[in-house]
Amino acid sequence: MYRLNVGGSSIRPSQDSLLWRTWEADSAYMINADAGSEIRNQSNITYANPNDTSVAPLLVYETARTMSNTEVMEKRINMSWRLDIDPDFDYLVRLHFCELVYNRPNQRIFRIFIDNRTASDNFDVYARAGGMNKVYHVDYLDSVSSRSNTIWIQLGPDTTTGSAGTDALLNGLEVFKLSRNGNLAYVEKYNNVKGKGASRNLILWVGIGAGIASIAILAVICFTIIWFCKKKRQENDTKKSPPGWRPLFLLNSTTNAIGSVQNPNGQFGTVRSGRRFTLTEIRAATNNFDESLVIGVGGFGKVYKGDIDECTLVAIKRSNPQSQQGLTEFETEIEMLSKLRHRHLVSLIGFCDEQSEMILVYEYMANGTLRSHLFGSDLPPLSWKQRLEICIGAARGLHYLHTGSERGIIHRDVKTTNILLDENFVAKMADFGLSKTGPALEHTHVSTAVKGSFGYLDPEYFRRQQLTEKSDVYSFGVVLFEVLCARAVINPTLPKDQINLAEWAMRRQRERSLETILDAHLKGNCSPESLVKFGEIAEKCLADEGKSRPTMGEVLWHLEYVLQLQEAWLRSNAGDSSVSIHQDLSSIAEGEMETKEDEESISMMDNTRDRMNPTAIEVDESSQMENQHGR
Repeated sequence: MYRLNVGGSSIRPSQDSLLWRTWEADSAYMINADAGSEIRNQSNITYANPNDTSVAPLLVYETARTMSNTEVMEKRINMSWRLDIDPDFDYLVRLHFCELVYNRPNQRIFRIFIDNRTASDNFDVYARAGGMNKVYHVDYLDSVSSRSNTIWIQLGPDTTTGSAGTDALLNGLEVFKLSRNGNLAYVEKYNNVKGKGASRNLILWVGIGAGIASIAILAVICFTIIWFCKKKRQENDTKKSPPGWRPLFLLNSTTNAIGSVQNPNGQFGTVRSGRRFTLTEIRAATNNFDESLVIGVGGFGKVYKGDIDECTLVAIKRSNPQSQQGLTEFETEIEMLSKLRHRHLVSLIGFCDEQSEMILVYEYMANGTLRSHLFGSDLPPLSWKQRLEICIGAARGLHYLHTGSERGIIHRDVKTTNILLDENFVAKMADFGLSKTGPALEHTHVSTAVKGSFGYLDPEYFRRQQLTEKSDVYSFGVVLFEVLCARAVINPTLPKDQINLAEWAMRRQRERSLETILDAHLKGNCSPESLVKFGEIAEKCLADEGKSRPTMGEVLWHLEYVLQLQEAWLRSNAGDSSVSIHQDLSSIAEGEMETKEDEESISMMDNTRDRMNPTAIEVDESSQMENQHGR
C-alpha cells in the first residue's frame, strides 16, 4: 500500500532495476515535515545480507531522515508518519536502515513506535547491520482493529541509554496489506434494502426528505433576509452607542448602574470579579494609551502601566480590535481569574467593555517578571534565598490552582516570564490564557491539542496529547533549573550539548556536578546541602513519565526544606552558634502550617461554592487576610 523513500525524492520504476517499483517521497506523510533533517551519503553502501539485494534499491539507503535541528528542538519529540489504511486487516510494516554518520556502535540509539505502542527499544542501526554504510531492514506485524483507519509510525531517541547521538534515523518505509481470509478487498457496510416494496419505500422517503429539505432551505433564506434587515435597522438606531462586549462571567446577565448583576430570575448579587471601568477612565489611566507606558505585548494586544484614581498603579491589558489572535485565550483568562483569589496569583481588579473594547485591569507588579531578574537585563542579581522564596511562592500558586476547585486547573504555560514579582518580591502566577480545567474524578487526563512554550513543554504531553497536572510540574522543573543557572532554556549560540537547558542540567545533575553550571553570582553564597536538595527536586520534576513526578504540594514541601537549609547555613556563617542547624531545620513546620492554611482556604471555598454565583467564586475570609498580609 505504501513505499516511501525517507529523506529523499521519489524513485521512478526505471531506477529500481530489479522489480520496477515506485518509491514516494515521505514528506507528504509526516505530521511535521520539519521534524526531521534530510541527510545523504553515496559512498560504498553495501547489503549486510547478499540475499537482500531485491528488498530495496541502494538509492533508498543513500538518503535518510534524522531528528532535525537538535540545537533548537526537544530531543524527546518523535519523528512521526501517518498513513491511511483500511480497518480490520493485518499490516506488515517494513523499516529500512543504513547508518550514514557514525562508525562505531552505541552512538545512535532510539525507539520505534507503531500505533503508539513500542515496537523496539535500544535500537542501534550500526550494531544490527554490522557496520557503517551497511543496509538493514526489519519487519513488524500490526493488527488494525475495525475502529481504526490509520497507522502511526514514530521514531524517537532513547535518552536513557546515554548514547552520544540522541536522535533517530530512518531510510525507507513500506506498508503491506495482509489478508486474514484470502480476500484483500474492503467493503463498506451498509444496511441491505431487500425487495421491491423496500425500494419503493426508499424512493418515497427520499422524495419526502427532499421536499422537507427544500422547504427548510427556503425558510432559512427568508429568515436570514429578515434577520439581516432587522440587524441593519438596529445598527442604524444604535450607531452612537454600540452594545460592546461582555466578559464571560457576566454572560446571561444584565448589569445595573451600581455594578450588581441581575440574573434572569430577578435576583441581584454583587459582582465579585471586579469593577467596571469606563473607557474614559482607562484612557485617563494610560494617558490615552501612551506607547511609552507599554510594559508587555502578546497575541491579544498590549499591556500598559496605568494609574487609577490617581493613587493606584495597575496593569491594563487591551485586546487588539484589528485581530482575533489571542481572543480565546483572553476570554479563558477572564473566566479563570473571576473564579480564583490567592496571594500567589495575580488579581483581576476590573474590566472595560465600552465601544466594543476588551480591556482587563490587573494589580500592578512593580518588579516585573522573574526572568528579567535572572538574565537579559541590568537589574541586580537575586540572592539564593530570594530565588528560593520566589520559587516557593510560585509553587504555592500552582498548588492552589491544582487543588483549589473540584476538578482543579492546569496552567499549561508555566515559565519565568509568567511569574511576576511585586514590590516585596512576592511571586505571583500570571497569564491564564492557556489554562484548562482538570479532568473529572473518573478520568486521569484531559485530551486536548498541544499548547505551551517551547523549552518548557512536557514531552509526554506532546507525544500523547493528554494533559495532566504533572505537565505543570515538568514545566516548573525547567523553571527551577533556569533559576539555578540564570540562562535561557533554549540558547542556539551555545555548544550543541548545552543548547537545551533541561537536558544539559539533567546530565550534570545525574553526574552530581550541578555546581559546575551554577549562576556565577551564587557561587560561594549558597549552602551546598541546599543546592544538592534543590537539584534532586528539579530532577524529579523532569521525570520522563508523569506518574513518576511529584505533585506541586510535594515540590512545595521540599522547596521549603531547601530554604530552611539555606537559612541555617547563613546563620551558621554569620556566627550564630546558639542554635544548631538541626534545630533550625525543625522550623520547616512553619511552612507546613502555611500550606495547611491554603488547604483550609480551599476547603472553605468548596463548602460555600453552592451558595455563591456559579460563575464567580467569592474570596473567603482567610484568603482576604492572606492577601492583606502579602501587601
